[in-house]
Amino acid sequence: MTNIAPFASVADTQSHFASVGANRIHYVSLGKGSRTFVFVHGWACHHGFWREQVPLLSDMARLILIDLPGHGRSDQPQTACTMDFFAEAVLAVLRDAKVDRATFIGHSMGAAVLCRVHHHAPEKVAALVSVDGLLCRLPNPPAETRALLGALGSAHYLDHAKKFISDFFPVPGTEALRDRVTAEMLATPQPVMLSAMATMLDTKQPDWILRKVDTPIMVINARSPWWANGYEGYVRSLSPRVDYRALDGVGHFLMLEKPADFNAILLEMLQKFDLAAK
Repeated sequence: MTNIAPFASVADTQSHFASVGANRIHYVSLGKGSRTFVFVHGWACHHGFWREQVPLLSDMARLILIDLPGHGRSDQPQTACTMDFFAEAVLAVLRDAKVDRATFIGHSMGAAVLCRVHHHAPEKVAALVSVDGLLCRLPNPPAETRALLGALGSAHYLDHAKKFISDFFPVPGTEALRDRVTAEMLATPQPVMLSAMATMLDTKQPDWILRKVDTPIMVINARSPWWANGYEGYVRSLSPRVDYRALDGVGHFLMLEKPADFNAILLEMLQKFDLAAK
């Protein structure tokens, strides 16, 4: 690992804690405005992965950045880390922060969590933004699933997780960021890594496929063969108000790899649907 300071939090913010049963869910709230944007990170990440978006949006809306259960400063749960349990934590944060309705922005697994938030509380959702995340569960070869879960459950899980994360950074020149992101993600407890991945891939768990929705749906993906096979068409079928973009020259963590380009797209999308000031 390179000797780079971690981005463990967003500077100059006050921590808050909501409760889901016996679990405390950490979040930060900052910014001002009549609108609220809620950020949900991906697998093995934490709220600090959105730090590059805070300066752009904090003057035009209230921002809430959540650590999902078992991630960041939230308690490690003693239950399975299902997408529904994560969604329950997000809704608990909304209650604690007294938020009636928000635009939700989710990265990677965070998009799946937001699909379940919409399923349980559609009245809370003003819009959904998916950042290189899935708005439906795609089929995964059982052999690959077993191999990945076996690796994450082994004594050498850190080595396997490091390789898995490294594959998210295919673009040359992102090695320093890759090492920084890897160090942050490997701090996530093994049981949380394993449980979240297992339940995300478990076909016995409720699917997070969206049905028809009335709210705007925005997608910002890294341009990749992963998003072939009709995925864009599926997204465009979900709502009469859809904006779908692909960003070139980035890997999975596009909001950190090219923050200026990503932020410009995000702001343009939000303004298009009157969700941010122009």
